Amino acid sequence: MSRFVRLAFLVMAAFVAMSVPAMAQDGGTSISFSGSFGAGLVLLGAGFGIAKIGAAAVESMARQPEVAGDIRGAMIVAAALIEGATFFALIVCLVAQSK
Repeated sequence: MSRFVRLAFLVMAAFVAMSVPAMAQDGGTSISFSGSFGAGLVLLGAGFGIAKIGAAAVESMARQPEVAGDIRGAMIVAAALIEGATFFALIVCLVAQSK
Protein backbone atom coordinates (compact mmCIF):
# COMPACT_ATOMS: atom_id res chain seq x y z
CA MET A 1 0.00 0.00 0.00
CA SER A 2 1.34 3.44 -0.79
CA ARG A 3 2.17 5.92 1.92
CA PHE A 4 -0.62 8.28 0.85
CA VAL A 5 -3.28 5.56 1.05
CA ARG A 6 -2.10 4.54 4.52
CA LEU A 7 -2.17 8.18 5.63
CA ALA A 8 -5.68 8.63 4.21
CA PHE A 9 -6.92 5.55 6.09
CA LEU A 10 -5.29 6.81 9.29
CA VAL A 11 -6.93 10.22 8.96
CA MET A 12 -10.33 8.68 8.29
CA ALA A 13 -9.96 6.32 11.28
CA ALA A 14 -9.01 9.24 13.52
CA PHE A 15 -11.99 11.25 12.26
CA VAL A 16 -14.39 8.39 12.95
CA ALA A 17 -12.89 7.80 16.40
CA MET A 18 -13.24 11.47 17.32
CA SER A 19 -16.81 11.71 16.04
CA VAL A 20 -18.14 8.81 18.15
CA PRO A 21 -18.73 10.96 21.29
CA ALA A 22 -20.50 13.59 19.20
CA MET A 23 -22.83 10.98 17.72
CA ALA A 24 -23.68 9.64 21.19
CA GLN A 25 -25.11 12.95 22.42
CA ASP A 26 -28.77 13.28 23.26
CA GLY A 27 -31.02 15.82 21.68
CA GLY A 28 -30.97 14.65 18.10
CA THR A 29 -28.07 16.83 17.04
CA SER A 30 -26.16 15.74 14.01
CA ILE A 31 -22.66 16.42 12.84
CA SER A 32 -22.42 18.97 10.06
CA PHE A 33 -19.32 19.66 8.07
CA SER A 34 -18.61 23.34 8.35
CA GLY A 35 -16.85 25.61 5.93
CA SER A 36 -13.73 25.48 8.06
CA PHE A 37 -13.54 21.69 7.60
CA GLY A 38 -13.84 22.17 3.85
CA ALA A 39 -11.18 24.87 3.91
CA GLY A 40 -8.85 22.52 5.75
CA LEU A 41 -9.39 19.81 3.15
CA VAL A 42 -8.78 22.27 0.33
CA LEU A 43 -5.51 23.48 1.84
CA LEU A 44 -4.38 19.93 2.57
CA GLY A 45 -5.02 18.91 -1.02
CA ALA A 46 -3.24 21.95 -2.39
CA GLY A 47 -0.25 21.29 -0.18
CA PHE A 48 0.01 17.70 -1.40
CA GLY A 49 -0.40 18.82 -5.02
CA ILE A 50 2.28 21.50 -4.89
CA ALA A 51 4.63 19.15 -3.04
CA LYS A 52 4.17 16.52 -5.75
CA ILE A 53 4.84 19.08 -8.48
CA GLY A 54 7.98 20.28 -6.70
CA ALA A 55 9.28 16.75 -6.18
CA ALA A 56 8.71 15.82 -9.80
CA ALA A 57 10.34 19.03 -11.03
CA VAL A 58 13.45 18.55 -8.90
CA GLU A 59 13.75 14.94 -10.07
CA SER A 60 13.37 16.04 -13.69
CA MET A 61 16.00 18.76 -13.27
CA ALA A 62 18.39 16.22 -11.79
CA ARG A 63 17.89 13.90 -14.77
CA GLN A 64 18.16 16.61 -17.43
CA PRO A 65 20.01 19.69 -16.12
CA GLU A 66 20.07 21.32 -19.55
CA VAL A 67 16.29 21.92 -19.48
CA ALA A 68 16.12 23.02 -15.82
CA GLY A 69 14.93 26.52 -16.75
CA ASP A 70 11.99 25.24 -18.77
CA ILE A 71 11.02 22.78 -16.05
CA ARG A 72 11.24 25.49 -13.38
CA GLY A 73 8.98 27.77 -15.42
CA ALA A 74 6.40 25.05 -15.98
CA MET A 75 6.51 24.16 -12.27
CA ILE A 76 5.85 27.76 -11.24
CA VAL A 77 2.93 28.07 -13.67
CA ALA A 78 1.38 24.80 -12.44
CA ALA A 79 1.84 25.80 -8.79
CA ALA A 80 0.23 29.17 -9.48
CA LEU A 81 -2.78 27.50 -11.09
CA ILE A 82 -3.18 25.21 -8.09
CA GLU A 83 -2.94 28.17 -5.71
CA GLY A 84 -5.55 30.07 -7.71
CA ALA A 85 -7.99 27.19 -7.52
CA THR A 86 -7.17 26.81 -3.82
CA PHE A 87 -7.92 30.45 -3.06
CA PHE A 88 -11.21 30.22 -4.94
CA ALA A 89 -12.23 27.08 -3.03
CA LEU A 90 -11.13 28.68 0.25
CA ILE A 91 -13.32 31.73 -0.41
CA VAL A 92 -16.28 29.46 -1.27
CA CYS A 93 -15.81 27.53 2.00
CA LEU A 94 -15.58 30.71 4.07
CA VAL A 95 -18.66 32.20 2.42
CA ALA A 96 -20.55 28.96 3.04
CA GLN A 97 -19.47 29.03 6.68
CA SER A 98 -20.76 32.57 7.21
CA LYS A 99 -24.29 31.65 6.06
